[in-house]
Amino acid sequence: MRFQGKITAWKDEQGFGFISPNGGGKQVYLHIKEFTGYCKRPKGDELVTYKLITDTKGRAAASEVLYVGSRRKNPLSLDQSIIPVYLTLAFLSIICVAVSVNRLSPNVLLIYAITSLVTFIFYWLDKRAAKNNSQRTSETTLQSLSLIGGWPGALLAQRIFRHKTSKKSFRITFWIQVFLNIIGLLIITSSTINTIIGFA
Repeated sequence: MRFQGKITAWKDEQGFGFISPNGGGKQVYLHIKEFTGYCKRPKGDELVTYKLITDTKGRAAASEVLYVGSRRKNPLSLDQSIIPVYLTLAFLSIICVAVSVNRLSPNVLLIYAITSLVTFIFYWLDKRAAKNNSQRTSETTLQSLSLIGGWPGALLAQRIFRHKTSKKSFRITFWIQVFLNIIGLLIITSSTINTIIGFA
């Protein structure tokens, strides 16, 4: 059975708010991940339909949420696709091969491993802070960590915690950081190789 109501008290940074049911009654908890398919982020006061469930905290919560008048659709977005995972594995495999044949310093692989671990932890902390409504990690910090090599860890954290996957502006900036990091690595690597060849 589906119900209808209006989104109220929406907190976009935390990705949750409440629905005031039509006809009155207790407010229903709403999380951004419960929207069905790809859709624009709410701003508040939108009419939605939803299924009523009880979450792990015993609260009345909304599930399979749709804007009133919209149709159920599930196009595959980039963050849902398996392609970025394969590309990341391919990238890390190339790094490992380059290190094994002495074309790349082992420090490069070490940097990616450490920054990815740190970035993963920061995502986990930010996800927990969002749930507890406590002090958050700034998006600038998360993006900067991705830029310096932590993007594989960020990608893993986004999928495991389902965190920072719905905000379009963040996703676009994230992939820009990935692109810049790879370009920077290629520039540094090619410069190093050219220097070695020059001394040979």
